[in-house]
This record gives sequence, C-alpha cells and structure tokens, in this order.
Amino acid sequence: MTTAESPATDELDGQSLGEFLDQLAARMAAPGAGATAGVEAALAASLVAMVGRFTTDDEHAELVREVVAEADRQREACVAAAAADQQAFTAVAQAMKLPRGTQEEQESRRRALSAARLDAARPPRAIIDVAVRLTSLAERLLPVANRNLVSDIAAATAAARAAAATARLAVETNLPGIDDERARAELSAAVEVVDELARRADAVEAEVRALIRR
Repeated sequence: MTTAESPATDELDGQSLGEFLDQLAARMAAPGAGATAGVEAALAASLVAMVGRFTTDDEHAELVREVVAEADRQREACVAAAAADQQAFTAVAQAMKLPRGTQEEQESRRRALSAARLDAARPPRAIIDVAVRLTSLAERLLPVANRNLVSDIAAATAAARAAAATARLAVETNLPGIDDERARAELSAAVEVVDELARRADAVEAEVRALIRR
C-alpha cells in the first residue's frame, strides 16, 4: 500500500496465526466475521502470488509479473480491511453500550449506532471488491500457470469465494441499523456480485479438476 499503515494494521500484520485464532475464539467484540473475511481474502491473494512466482515460462513473464504484483497489493489491502473491521466493530459495540434511559439518550444512541454500523459495513464491502479482483487474477493466471500448482489456483478462488460470502454477511448484518438510505442502497447493490463470484470460482475449480485428471 502507498499510505502509512494504521497501528491496528501493524498489530494484525504482526500477529501469529495462533494469536489471531485465540482472539477470534475469545469472548471479545472483535475480531469477528469481517476480519475473518479479510484473512480469507489474504489467503487467496497469497496463493495467487505463490503460483505466479512458480510460473517461470518466459513467454508469459509480463502477465505473471502483473498478476503477482497485483496479488501482493491486494494481500496488503486485505490485512488493512481486516484491521479496519476490528476497529469499526469495536465502535459498534461501544455505541450499543450508550445510555438510553431518556428519549433524548435513545435518539443520540440511535444516531451513533447508525453511524458506527455504516462504518462497520465498509471494510467487508471493500473485501468483496478485493475478492472479485483476486478471482479475476486467478482466471488470468490459470491458462499459463505451472501445471504442478493449478490446484492452488482453485484453492485461491475457493478462499476468495469464502471471503466474499463471509463479507456479504458482515455487510448485511449492519444494513438494518443504517439510517442513510443512499448508503444502505449502495451497500445492498455491492453485495449482489457475490453470487456471480461464486459461479466464477466454481468454474475455475471445474477447470482445474479437469486438468488434474488428464
């Protein structure tokens, strides 16, 4: 990424897998589904980059370089989105704890919670976009990829599909609490790509399974 990472991104990027899983399993507001989607997408990006780095045919070197570079960029974006999701969902949890003893307090809490839920929907919405990009990268790489590693391309699209499905749930769970109708409509439209992404991932898997049976 070209901008400086936030402390939350640095913290997540520096965690071991075990530490992340321990936090995910704990009784904590975050990490949750959105951060999980980011990690799933990061796995997809890493698999695409790995296959690219093992694809050394000179004829396709330029294409492979482009795919690898973009996969690396998207992996960084996944980590950033996962960290942003943790921060945003923590803010939702804090807004839910605001007092609501009076009508004025209830209205103030509702506004704060609506704003927090809108912020919380944005990282998983970004992860859906990343998952779409990663699926496209996998589709571009498959025809030229090292044939010993084509199963990893199918694994990448499976991870991207899982990331998108998880992220869609993270977006949709926030929609009912968002007051901004335009933002709610935009988010609702954004998640509609997930079904098409799943079909594309299935097609990649089918192609890969045909290749490895030859």
